[in-house]
Amino acid sequence: MSGSFSTGYGISAESMSRIFDPYFTTKDQGKGTGLGLAVVYGIVKEHKGDITVESEVGKGSTFNILFPIMEKELVVLSEKTIADSKFGNERLLLVDDEESIAKFESQMLTRLGYKVTFHVKSHEALQTFRANPHDFDLIITDMTMPDMTGEQLAKEILSIKSDIPIIICTGFSERVSKEQAEMMGVKGFLMKPVTKSDLAEMVRKVLDEAKVDKGN
Repeated sequence: MSGSFSTGYGISAESMSRIFDPYFTTKDQGKGTGLGLAVVYGIVKEHKGDITVESEVGKGSTFNILFPIMEKELVVLSEKTIADSKFGNERLLLVDDEESIAKFESQMLTRLGYKVTFHVKSHEALQTFRANPHDFDLIITDMTMPDMTGEQLAKEILSIKSDIPIIICTGFSERVSKEQAEMMGVKGFLMKPVTKSDLAEMVRKVLDEAKVDKGN
């Protein structure tokens, strides 16, 4: 199965080799994250597909997306398969200043059964949590955000409820390492662009570990 679309002003030869790199953008600072195509690339690859691009400056770009065609199979789920599933029904607070990413991750988690509240402003997320700290089982926050970073938000949230598990998502490995995140009380660490399988696995892992820690 394939699909394609053509749009835009075209891509220069110098930029072509980097268009799927996370955080690569030709836009001015503050006007683009460079995550859009990286997220698309991750989704396509996760579904065993491929994506190519043809472009000419001044005329536009054509993206071709290919997915393998699979015959339907009757799958009988064993008890182990059900036990290993990444579904859940816990309440999650999701924070990312890029609305498209926040909506995308929220949709992924909602389809897995979770009840998701998302914010694009860290201060608003903190207000929501402060008002009802017991309404949430897990916090998922981006690291690099204006006004209040994910690290600062995590510290504020933990000062309100010290046992709430937190997952930080970041594309800047030098900004905070996994070890640094764990030292400040963060339970999960994901590198962007985040795929559905990685997010689902980390969320389930952190929630299950929190239940064990609480003796549930």
